[in-house]
Amino acid sequence: MKIGYACLTKAIPYTDFKGTIQKNATPDRLIEITTHNLQTLENILRYNVEDGLKMFRLSSDLIPFGSSPVNKTKWWDDLRPQWENLGRIIKDNEIRVSMHPGQYTVLNSPDEDVVSRAVDDLVYHNLVLDSLGADNSAKIIIHIGGVYGDKKSAMDRFKENYLKLPDSIKNRLIIENDDRSYRIEEVLDIGVHMGIPVVFDNLHHLVNGGGEDDSKWIEEAGKTWKERDGLQKIHYSQQNPERNPGAHSETIDISALMDYIDKNIHHDLDIMLEVKDKNLSAKKGVNAILDTGKIENLEKEWSRYKYNVLERSPECYQEIRTLLKDKNSYPVREFYSLLDSAMYNAEPSQGTVINGIEHVWGYFKDIATEKEILRFRKELERFKEGKLSLQALKNSLWRLTERYGEAYLSKSYYFHI
Repeated sequence: MKIGYACLTKAIPYTDFKGTIQKNATPDRLIEITTHNLQTLENILRYNVEDGLKMFRLSSDLIPFGSSPVNKTKWWDDLRPQWENLGRIIKDNEIRVSMHPGQYTVLNSPDEDVVSRAVDDLVYHNLVLDSLGADNSAKIIIHIGGVYGDKKSAMDRFKENYLKLPDSIKNRLIIENDDRSYRIEEVLDIGVHMGIPVVFDNLHHLVNGGGEDDSKWIEEAGKTWKERDGLQKIHYSQQNPERNPGAHSETIDISALMDYIDKNIHHDLDIMLEVKDKNLSAKKGVNAILDTGKIENLEKEWSRYKYNVLERSPECYQEIRTLLKDKNSYPVREFYSLLDSAMYNAEPSQGTVINGIEHVWGYFKDIATEKEILRFRKELERFKEGKLSLQALKNSLWRLTERYGEAYLSKSYYFHI
C-alpha cells in the first residue's frame, strides 16, 4: 500500500512553484518559469524518495497556461533533458504519479466550447505524464461534471464525449464520485458500462451518499480496475469540524485513518490523502502502516517537529520525549496524538515561544560572529516588544542555519510552519 498527497509540499524549502499573468506570458518567460517548476518538482520528488512517499499528485499548474493557446512554447521538447531526468527519478524509485484537472474540466457540459476546452486540458495533462515517460498506472482523475437539469442526459453526454477522446487519454482517465452531483453508485454505473476505473472518495460519499457501506463500495470500485491500470486507488480525507460539509481537515487523525483501513480495506490498494498539510499527513500515514515499524521512524519525525512542539506546549514536549525512551516500542498512535495536540490544540505564550527561539539559537551562540549575536539580541528584543513578527525572527535563524550548514536544523519544520 502506498500513501500519497497532492500537488504541494508543506514546510520543505525550495519546493515553491511559480506562475505568471497573461500579459507577462512571453515565450522566454514561460520557459524560465517552466524550468524553475521542473526543478521544484525534482526537489519534491527527491524529498519524497528520502521520506518513503511513493505516491504523488502533480500540480496542474506545473506548466503555466499549459492547456491554453497563450503558451506557444514546446515545453515538452525544449526542456526534454529535465523531463527525462524526472522520469528516471519516478521510475527508479517506483513513485506513482497522477494528475487531477480542476472543476472547469467538464466533459458532459451541453456547451460545446466548454467540452472542447476540457479536451484540450486533458491533452495537456496527458502530455505532462507522457513527457515523464509514465506508464498507464499514472492516472488523470476527473469528476463526471454537472447535472444541467437532467442527470440521465448529462450522464449520457459524458459517455458520448468520453468515446471521442484519443485512446492515449482514455487509457489514463479515471472517474470519481463527488460531494454534490454524482454518488458512487452512479459513477460506478458509468465506469462499469464504459470500462473506466472508478475512484472511491470517502468524504464525498459521506456528504453525498450517506457515508454507509464504504467497504462494499471500495470493493465494487476495485472491480473496475484492470491490471494495466495499476493498483486500485481511493481518496481518503477527514471532515474539518469548523468548515462546511466536505471541507478537508487540517491534518489527518492517524487513529481514525488506521481504524478506517482496518474496517474497510481488505485488499491491496493505494490511498491518496486529501488534506491541508499535504506531505506532513502522508508521512504520518506511511509511518502508521508499517508492519515492522521501528522507533527510529518516530525519532526522525520528532527531530523535525520538536521545536514546533516546544514553542507550543512544553508539556507535550516532555511527554513525547518520555514516550520515545523505550527503544523496543513503536507507539505510533500515541506519538501522533501528542504531536497533534501540541500542533493544533495548544495555544503558545510569549514565554514558550521565546523558549523555543533560545533553544534554536543555542546552535549558533558559540559560532556566530559578534555582529550576528548583536543582531539576534536586537531582533529578539523587538519581537518581545511586538515590533517584529515571529516569522521574521525565524527567517533570520533560518539564514544562519543555511550559512553554517547546520544539518540537523536544516530538516526542522520550525522555520516553515
